[in-house]
Amino acid sequence: MTEAVYRVVEIVGTSEESISRAIDHAIERASKTLRHLGWFEVVQVRGAIDNGKVRQYQATLKVGFTLE
Repeated sequence: MTEAVYRVVEIVGTSEESISRAIDHAIERASKTLRHLGWFEVVQVRGAIDNGKVRQYQATLKVGFTLE
């Protein structure tokens, strides 16, 4: 068994559709520049309101990946 070392970064995904889509968007985008993604944790959910309606969902994630 190897002893891995991990790095954690914080990212924010956004979506006009849903919180789930905001999370998916953040992971999809992070996977384009970060290798060996292994897990994520949602640390905050928030959004923007416009004229009494939700305009945008935002999800702040901690994303972990294994260092090479």
